[in-house]
Amino acid sequence: MFLLCDVNSMYASCEQLFRPDLKGRPILVLSNNDGACVALNKPAKALGIKRGAPYFQVKELVRRHNVAVFSSNYALYGEMSARVFATLESISVKTEIYSIDEAFLTVDGIETSESYESYESYGRRVKDTVYQHTGLMCGIGLAQTRTLAKLANHAAKTWPATRGVVVLTERHRQRKLMSLLPTSEVWGVGRKTSAKLDALGIKTALQLADASLYLIRKTFGVVMERTVRELNGIPCISIDALPAKEQIICSRSFGERITSKQAMHEAICQYAERAAEKLREERRYCRHITVFVRTSPFSNDPYYSNSAGNRLMTPTQDTRDIIAAAVRGLDSIWRDGFRYQKAGIMLNDFSPGAGQIDLFDETPPRANSAALMSVIDRVNNSGIGNLWFAGQGINKGWKMKREMLSPSYTTNWKELPVAVIK
Repeated sequence: MFLLCDVNSMYASCEQLFRPDLKGRPILVLSNNDGACVALNKPAKALGIKRGAPYFQVKELVRRHNVAVFSSNYALYGEMSARVFATLESISVKTEIYSIDEAFLTVDGIETSESYESYESYGRRVKDTVYQHTGLMCGIGLAQTRTLAKLANHAAKTWPATRGVVVLTERHRQRKLMSLLPTSEVWGVGRKTSAKLDALGIKTALQLADASLYLIRKTFGVVMERTVRELNGIPCISIDALPAKEQIICSRSFGERITSKQAMHEAICQYAERAAEKLREERRYCRHITVFVRTSPFSNDPYYSNSAGNRLMTPTQDTRDIIAAAVRGLDSIWRDGFRYQKAGIMLNDFSPGAGQIDLFDETPPRANSAALMSVIDRVNNSGIGNLWFAGQGINKGWKMKREMLSPSYTTNWKELPVAVIK
């Protein structure tokens, strides 16, 4: 049996957690540079605001209905996510983190153990414990496979009568739920795949579960076949078996247009540093680094977009190597006279290690590289201070806009919540 715990409206819930005055009020969280709607709570969704909609298009709706609007506070969301997962790990033998607000728990044997506890009771205990420890509400779905647990979780968060917990152990209940849901609600079925299934007459999750395995494998491949088997109660998908990322991208739109190469150099260095951090978090090395720049396609300014890639002879995860390759790419594509709106770094061609060193490589691995990168990462993740490379500069006039950023309630002593007693 698998249990999926999914925090309700994670970003919006984190914002409301330290603001009791926002209870019941619509909450909207914006993307980088406050450009688009990335997260909403239920009252905001009820107003017709869509996820992904440009903020300027909904400003009048926001004003009319007194919607609370926030810039994305990633430090707050990351810290609260860590607290949720720490709580789950304290009450589960095995926890698999799937995303910032989702985790699978393995709960085999609960109903057959000496200290008997039903799946329903355990699900409610998990839900209540997460709320008690973090103040965040979550939905709980339990079933024999991860795909069915996803569907159970969807039902738990959709229908209030479930009170946030749905256990799908009986086959007739599984089939009833699948008959009510379109294929697009099935874990791993994207928009294009759903449209293709629809063309084949497979419109609901139940029809997908009953489809011919031979047809599904021939048309969509072995991954979709595994999904069908999971819908029929056969576990065959694991988190570890999910495809690894084929690339790491760090990209941002600028708060102000960049017109000087020095400012662009600083931005590229910062993005390269963040991409290298992500690479080390995944314990991988990369061989290919691409840098790209562009102006806005929606302004009246002249349009320019270009990219350049550099392939290293020896894979690396050293920030210095990645910055050097990115700067070489920038030098080859920079053009004066444009107002640049966006730039970014892309890493790919991954490997689990540095591999064999090429005798003809003019930039072999640096001495003590792993130890130095480890120290930098530890300091930057400690919350005590920060280390960065000089190429990033200090006064970043181009940094992204976050004009409605909430305080760092959980990571900054100076921004702790204050209780006023009258």
